[in-house]
Amino acid sequence: MTEASFAPLDRLRELASKEPFAGLLDLEIMEVQPGYARVRMKVDASKLNIHGITHGGALFALVDEAFELASNSHGQVAVALNMNITFFAATSAGDILEAEAVEVNRTARTATYQIDVKDASGKKIAACTALVFRKKRPLFTEESQPHPNQL
Repeated sequence: MTEASFAPLDRLRELASKEPFAGLLDLEIMEVQPGYARVRMKVDASKLNIHGITHGGALFALVDEAFELASNSHGQVAVALNMNITFFAATSAGDILEAEAVEVNRTARTATYQIDVKDASGKKIAACTALVFRKKRPLFTEESQPHPNQL
């Protein structure tokens, strides 16, 4: 691949790194490739629920961030239609979790992703199957600028 072919992924990473909600949860982008993304989150006290375990909303946000990056990695605006998540194990403060989103199928108008969350030991914490609608417009209209109507 040429350097130019990596430019959209670099712009996507930059845009995501400035996303306010992801910043609230200290989500860290580990890798983004076409149809693929890995995102990491360290669980701290601010991400716990009343039971002292990781809040489901924090886990879902981690999954959603990886999904967002993988589904928009082709440079076309992609928005979620459906997400089905299953939680397998509890985690707590100090745990480091990683969500990996993998494209399963992509057509001109939709795409399906499998997103798995694992802890540092490789134990599966959650799994999600998700579907996006792929809009007809590009994610970026100019060098390093998001499309004004991307959302």
